[in-house]
Amino acid sequence: MHFSIVIPFLNEADNIEHLTIVLNDFFRKRINLKAEVIFVDDGSTDNSLNLLRQAKHEYYTPKIIKLSKNYGSHAALRAGILHAKGEFVCFMYADLQDPLELIDKMYHVALQGNEIVWAVRSKTHMSFFEKAFSELYAYLMQKYVIKSFPSKGFDVVMFGKKVKEELNKNIEANSSIFLQILTMGFRQATIEYDKQARKAGKSKWTFGKKIKLFIDSFVAFSFFPIRLVSVVGIILFLTGTLFAFYLILRKLLLDDIKEGWTALASILMIGFGVTNISLGIIAEYLWRTLDASRKRPVFIIDEIITTKKVDE
Repeated sequence: MHFSIVIPFLNEADNIEHLTIVLNDFFRKRINLKAEVIFVDDGSTDNSLNLLRQAKHEYYTPKIIKLSKNYGSHAALRAGILHAKGEFVCFMYADLQDPLELIDKMYHVALQGNEIVWAVRSKTHMSFFEKAFSELYAYLMQKYVIKSFPSKGFDVVMFGKKVKEELNKNIEANSSIFLQILTMGFRQATIEYDKQARKAGKSKWTFGKKIKLFIDSFVAFSFFPIRLVSVVGIILFLTGTLFAFYLILRKLLLDDIKEGWTALASILMIGFGVTNISLGIIAEYLWRTLDASRKRPVFIIDEIITTKKVDE
């Protein structure tokens, strides 16, 4: 098996038929490539799974993994990797915003001795809000987490057996699989491509999921939030100390400070606000430590459906 393509999906009934047609057409033109396509159902509640079962898989070996509920795309990708048999593993998505032709380019670059090949966006078709969030996320990742993080982001990667083995040994909860791969080292390369607009269906990449990824990325891969708490605490301590000296001197020299003034209440409100934010950041780390110590599964597989190509 030359490579495995992992495709997570959630309620993609509008895209399943088009997805299988495009996959068949892609592999029909590359008959010498032995590939498996692993579809991971991340808790779909529509007709996606039935449509996928009924679809004709003519030129590739299909495998369908049904998770017990919705665990998130990163957990779904990990489930696919765990059951991948190819020499290389690649991520793709049911909306086909990332063209399948990327597989040819990444595979060619991987065969040149690269263990990890990233497909980095050069152009994207997305809303202003999505673009702004993506750029802010990339900027913060570069500045405080991983300096090599691409400024326009990525969704597609191909990697070899060494990376696959490491990912299967370290199935992290509340984490980013992309950052985990990026921090592994090994020989890495990048190619560029234009990300297309979604043709059908609605994106499941909600604002809440974006915020969770934002928090997970910082807490799992950076000490910056904890360092920020320390810096803010030091600044407040110094500011409070200087302000206290100012009040004492003013009391001694001018004696015009009256009791019960509103500035004291304002300072207390700011101080308690910063304290609560700090405790919240620390609690995020503690919660993830507790979650990891319980060793609960990152995903639960309900069913694995192995079917054959039409011609087998």
